[in-house]
Amino acid sequence: MRANHSAIGASRGRSISALFACAAAALIVPASPLHADEAQPLRLCADPTNLPFSSDSPSQPGFYVEIGQALAQALGRPIAYDWYKSYFGKRTVRVTLLGKQCDAMIGLPRSEDFMGPPVIFSSSFAKEGYALVAAKESAKGQAPGGIDGLKGKRVAVQFASTPQNLLASRDDIQKVTVLSPEEGMQALDQGRADVAFIWGPVAGWLNKTTYNGRYQIELIEGEGLSWDAAIGFAKTSTELRDRVDAVLPQLQSTIGALAVKYGLPIGAPVRFGAVPAGTTTGTGTGAAVAQVANVVATETKGDAAAPGPEAVGAGKEIFNGTCAHCHGPDAIQSERKIDLRLLRHRYGDEMREKFWTTVHEGRPTKGMPAWKEVYTDDQFDSIYSFLLTVQSESND
Repeated sequence: MRANHSAIGASRGRSISALFACAAAALIVPASPLHADEAQPLRLCADPTNLPFSSDSPSQPGFYVEIGQALAQALGRPIAYDWYKSYFGKRTVRVTLLGKQCDAMIGLPRSEDFMGPPVIFSSSFAKEGYALVAAKESAKGQAPGGIDGLKGKRVAVQFASTPQNLLASRDDIQKVTVLSPEEGMQALDQGRADVAFIWGPVAGWLNKTTYNGRYQIELIEGEGLSWDAAIGFAKTSTELRDRVDAVLPQLQSTIGALAVKYGLPIGAPVRFGAVPAGTTTGTGTGAAVAQVANVVATETKGDAAAPGPEAVGAGKEIFNGTCAHCHGPDAIQSERKIDLRLLRHRYGDEMREKFWTTVHEGRPTKGMPAWKEVYTDDQFDSIYSFLLTVQSESND
């Protein structure tokens, strides 16, 4: 019996010791300030259909998504995604990142002017911008080595882009106007252009996936032509930003390999001069960069007074953040059917009524969504005030 009592006592002693050990462990775990974060997924904002940058396809996730996956692994956290279309511009950032639907957005331009104080940035992980694209096996396809190297060439440039503005004053360079990087590559492929001066990442992706790598791509840098890509965070996420900055140097070789995988241009860029005065630059993934046309702010029939500068400025900001994807930055658009500078020409006294009905109810059959659940009537008034200042009789 004594032996049994001793065994029971020893067993109780071990149980008590185990309880103390568990209690001590429970006290020790919270001492790590990162433990709670590491148990939560790293939530990334991403566009589900924006290759080469992002996709919701597991087989081809995109440059930014794969960087996010590598980053989450380095931080020891699982990953989750908040999918949202990036063509809504700055509104995308407001709804997702600043709306606390995600923790980070990869690929924002590292600029304090982009969204102001609400957004903070990691260190830059890549440089993105426009590029010169030309056939490899052609004398005309040799690297121009600067803007003067484009003399005598037919150069495909996107309408209302920084390259078009840059070349506008050069009579010794023939401009072939296109509406997208895809059309620029087609102009090369069809022999209508010798060089395409277009958005580099898209050109590289198309060269890899559509044109079997037969074009050489030369990065260009300069004002309005290139910028540093970084990871954006809400201003309250300084701790996460600092942790990301700490591991980014470890991922540089991975990021380089991913750039090659998705065809992004690499190598030392050629520097071009400053963009002519009067040019405005857009920011963001594949953003259009446009010059404000010579427009006259005039009173429109059916409106009691010309719009005030505050309303025009507010409306212009909303327009460029949301509507410019289809209708062009600052409403500069070459396709007549979606050129909003012709509203007064088309509708006269009914211009305001047509605008109001369209933005509220949309035109689903023509790809125009309804915006009544997104913006207030005051915001619609501001957009309309801006559109009044760009009306003309022709888009020629």
